Amino acid sequence: MTRSRIRAFIFDLDGTLAETERLKALSYAAAARELRPDLTENRVVDAFSEFVGQTRDDMARNLTVRLGLEETAGARMTEFGVREPWQVLSAMRTRRYREVLADRGLLRAQRYPHNIALLHWARGEGYRTALCSMSHRDEIRKVLDALDLAGCFDVIASVDDVSRPKPDPEIDLLVARRLDLAPAECLVIEDSPPGVRAAIAANMAVIAVTTPLTREKFRDGALLDRHWVVGDPATLMTVVRERLEAVA
Repeated sequence: MTRSRIRAFIFDLDGTLAETERLKALSYAAAARELRPDLTENRVVDAFSEFVGQTRDDMARNLTVRLGLEETAGARMTEFGVREPWQVLSAMRTRRYREVLADRGLLRAQRYPHNIALLHWARGEGYRTALCSMSHRDEIRKVLDALDLAGCFDVIASVDDVSRPKPDPEIDLLVARRLDLAPAECLVIEDSPPGVRAAIAANMAVIAVTTPLTREKFRDGALLDRHWVVGDPATLMTVVRERLEAVA
């Protein structure tokens, strides 16, 4: 087989190496239900899934509107020392998510073994590896520590490193520069539409490994060729090898 021109794998974190997106959704559900007890957990999680992959601030803005929290959150702005209702939801959710991040056992239980195995395979094959996440640096560190993956990346980039979040390609391009590689030499492993759009805009190859929160968004095939969308983890390595051959 001709050696692929791919020289690096870039992994997303939340929803890719671990199902922390589900944990984030539940933390939003707890905060939202404190503001509006009539909301069900499922309704909040469903709303979260519409915006999965967005930054913490954008998620809080969108959920505050979608769930009708403006009035109840607005009444507590002074208590939290903020100026916008969405910032109340964000602060309440962040407090709960910090408790989640302190539970190493809970984080380890959310591992996605197939993507972690791919990470170790890529390193064993001599590929460079990077992490490209819209989480904040301190959150990334805690998750990687819990997963025993802290030393597995040549480059780590977070939302703290960029001014424009995914789907803007800024963070992917930043990682490529730090790896000293061309974007076309990078293969991105993602789970969400914003991450896939960012990789495409960066002119990088991309594979979407879907989750229960993101699977439906890829079903119509409009965002990414269905051949590069993995719904069954058992097929991941086959798709990866085919993707590497496709850009040889």
